Amino acid sequence: MQAALDQLRQQVAGVGYIADPSLLTSLWLMTELQRPLLLEGDAGVGKTEVAKTLAEVLHQPLIRLQCYEGLDVSTAVYEWNYQRQLLAIRRQEAEHEKHISEQALFSDTYLLKRPLLQAISEDKPAVLLIDEIDRADEEFEAYLLEVLSDFQVSIPELGTIKANSIPLVILTSNGTRELSDALRRRCLYHYIDYPDYDKELRIVLARLPDVGANLAAQIVEFVQSLREQDLRKIPGVAETLDWASALLKLDIKSLGDNPEAVLATLGCLLKTREDIGALPPETIHRLVAKAS
Repeated sequence: MQAALDQLRQQVAGVGYIADPSLLTSLWLMTELQRPLLLEGDAGVGKTEVAKTLAEVLHQPLIRLQCYEGLDVSTAVYEWNYQRQLLAIRRQEAEHEKHISEQALFSDTYLLKRPLLQAISEDKPAVLLIDEIDRADEEFEAYLLEVLSDFQVSIPELGTIKANSIPLVILTSNGTRELSDALRRRCLYHYIDYPDYDKELRIVLARLPDVGANLAAQIVEFVQSLREQDLRKIPGVAETLDWASALLKLDIKSLGDNPEAVLATLGCLLKTREDIGALPPETIHRLVAKAS
């Protein structure tokens, strides 16, 4: 097992993702036990990136289902291509042929596979990302639980479609609502928190090596201090990387040399008017001085 975990650590690091031992163990167990993995944590901590990284490491397709309130079967599983069906009917009528049969109309030719059906239809296992499951309705969550238990879907016109392969399933949740106990029991679980200084510094250097060690250290120190402020939306790792990229484009070598550039680029880190207004320039200058 340790050899497998070491190999996995090297693989994910090779594509620029820095994972702690507990996350690596969860990923390894997910693949070995073929159990869904529920990743919970605040927005921006890197939950979605885990699925992207796993797909890249395993050289498997990534299929993503973005959840939202009102998500239904036609968006998540399948729907019929009514335009093509109508064109087929009109073509038959124009050619004065006998009417196309209902069985022919409701066949694979006119079936649009959405993420859940697409994932179980792959010849080789895909990585299925069910993103922000907490935004979906409880009714859809119950339906999803049934799909994840049997890995098959029922289509009235075609019957039950069983999986060609069992996908590796990662669900993410920002904790906007409580998930059902049934879904939690079905999944392995891992909580992703904001990274500490050392981990975030390694992430920045791995993703953006051109930033340089000195500026990267200042960026991470500034963001770590920013997260201690009373903010509505705490900046995540994605925002740290965006800001680092912006400073790199502006050819900033040190935060202390150009504090005005920090003020001008705060929109990379803070995403609400309230948060920007809550940090006066003197506070930003103090955080810059601390980071420098």
